[in-house]
Amino acid sequence: MVNKKRNTEEVDQFISDLPKDIKGITTTLRKIIFESSQELTEEFKWSMPNYSYTGLVCYLQPAKKHVNLGFHRGNELLEKDENKLLQGTGKTMRHIRIKQLEEIQVEAITLLIKDAMSLNEDHAIKGSL
Repeated sequence: MVNKKRNTEEVDQFISDLPKDIKGITTTLRKIIFESSQELTEEFKWSMPNYSYTGLVCYLQPAKKHVNLGFHRGNELLEKDENKLLQGTGKTMRHIRIKQLEEIQVEAITLLIKDAMSLNEDHAIKGSL
């Protein structure tokens, strides 16, 4: 179950309005995000759920036939993506496209979320020196 202290009503409503299959994927990814770390906070930005820890970490972007779990600094995660899940060619962002619930690789996604948090932590420490 999603920790009620960390999720927002706005995201709850957003997810409840999604089609059943996309809602299932989005809810599962949200749960994985929250279970990855107690430190992540949820907010509704840019018309989608975003998760932060000393800066933006990841986001959920539902579409008609898939859900993207995006990473704001995904280009810096490519070498840690042992399962080659990350897609995209943008300057900094990368995403994992999930079309079916069975495609979700919990352990690999959890590691990428933790690695993304570490990037923000390292950046915050360097910024304070």
